[in-house]
Amino acid sequence: MTSTGQGHSKALKMVGAATAVVSLLTATGCSAGGASGTDADGDVTIEFAQWWEPELPDGEFRALIDQFEEENPGIKVDLVSGPYASTKEQLFAGAASGTMPDVVGLDGAWVNDFAAQGVIANLTELMTDSGYDESELASQIQVDGATYMIPVVNFVYPMFTNDALLAEAGVMSPPSTRTEFADAASKITALDNGASGWVLPLSLESPNGVQNDVMSWVWASGGSMLDAGQPDLTNAEVTSAVDYISELWDAGVIAPGSFTMKEQDKVEEFTNGRVGMMIDSLAHINLIRETNPDLEFSISAIPAEDGYDGERGIPYASWGIGVAENSEHKDAAFKLVSYLMSEDVNSDLSTMANAFPGNTESVPAFVTDDELFAKAFEIYQAGYPANEFTGLPVAEELMRLLGEQLQSELDGQQSVDEALKNAQTAWKSEF
Repeated sequence: MTSTGQGHSKALKMVGAATAVVSLLTATGCSAGGASGTDADGDVTIEFAQWWEPELPDGEFRALIDQFEEENPGIKVDLVSGPYASTKEQLFAGAASGTMPDVVGLDGAWVNDFAAQGVIANLTELMTDSGYDESELASQIQVDGATYMIPVVNFVYPMFTNDALLAEAGVMSPPSTRTEFADAASKITALDNGASGWVLPLSLESPNGVQNDVMSWVWASGGSMLDAGQPDLTNAEVTSAVDYISELWDAGVIAPGSFTMKEQDKVEEFTNGRVGMMIDSLAHINLIRETNPDLEFSISAIPAEDGYDGERGIPYASWGIGVAENSEHKDAAFKLVSYLMSEDVNSDLSTMANAFPGNTESVPAFVTDDELFAKAFEIYQAGYPANEFTGLPVAEELMRLLGEQLQSELDGQQSVDEALKNAQTAWKSEF
């Protein structure tokens, strides 16, 4: 499983009984037969299931789809919209019963399972058949060399710095290298005002800190945790990053409570001025501003290894899109995919979502209106989206398995090499 883009190599639960499937589909408002089809006039109606419409300003996504219908006479789109959790349940039920909507919003963590079941279509073939130019796609999620998901918009995770704390500590600019970061973290912690240099959430209950706050150090220096799609946790890049984090831990510059801390706790620590630096989603900028309007903070690229001058990978999460294998209207479905990925439409959708575009030529309007988003977009364009967990089998369980070993290492029960070797063994059993 890989995520490819801009020339970089990156990276079921089944619902059983048919009666349960029918019940779930009914509960989510989708009939087993679906609303898609062809009417007497030859017009085609396709279903598009996603969780995006409820998360966007009222009416804006529907207006974008209305525009698609105007530009593509004979194709109607029935939006099947719901919260993320119910959309996930609906899609997994549809996968089990062969009744997936024609076009599906996808989380990268689902792609491997759906592709293995053969329930989502090979987009590489659809792109070839339609003559689609894929050169403007920022990334594609692939299984065995074929694309099954295209990230439509991306929510990236840069470094946030509390600039007032940095200045108080005598650090006049955000750190760019690991050495500068360690120095800044040490000076902030030494202020003796209760603040810590960095915050590292390693909850095993919600283990995405392994992805966003640990592996991000590897990707920022061009490293990888995979080799030919298989676990490679004992390589030099991963070892270097984990060694570095272990050194920060031993230096006492990481905020207390890491082993039970979740992402929302991390954001709260930063928002309340109790830590100087964190790696976090841009989606939290407005929350931080609303919660603590006086907080002086900025956005920077995640520090890289000293001497590294290549492009930096930046962690991200996506709203992805795919086409159901059971769709009788794949051509119409892929027209909708192409439309959403076109330069202007992708710019509009990115603007609505406060996210970064999946089309490399698209520019969301907010980057010209907001200094922090503009800086983040600059970082995004200078690097590449990197999230090797996207599309891996049991991605969350992989994070948890590595998190268990990291906790053990930080707790002094084993060395970094032993932790990574044990995690490597555990991961291999999951592949």
